[in-house]
Amino acid sequence: MSIKIDKEKCVGCSKCANVCPGRLIYKDENDKAYIKYEKNCWGCTACLKECSESAIKYYLGSDIGGNGACLYVKQKSDELNWHIIDNDGNETVINTNRKESNKY
Repeated sequence: MSIKIDKEKCVGCSKCANVCPGRLIYKDENDKAYIKYEKNCWGCTACLKECSESAIKYYLGSDIGGNGACLYVKQKSDELNWHIIDNDGNETVINTNRKESNKY
């Protein structure tokens, strides 16, 4: 499991680097985020939730049934839309409300 950062979409805000518990995300000479050692990613998805540009994708490992699928998040106010794209190109969206996420 690992993340991939799309430098074309990255706006250089550093939000992802600020929330990464492993301090694995850096900025290059163009102020674009990158992860130096992808294999060290803990898979916490904190960076996905902070990226307002959907520039970060999380690749689901085959050990949890991912088989090449990836995940990215789009944020709308208090709603997080989790987009899962499988290796056939099919997309599933799961919507969660940030205010309700810790309710139970």
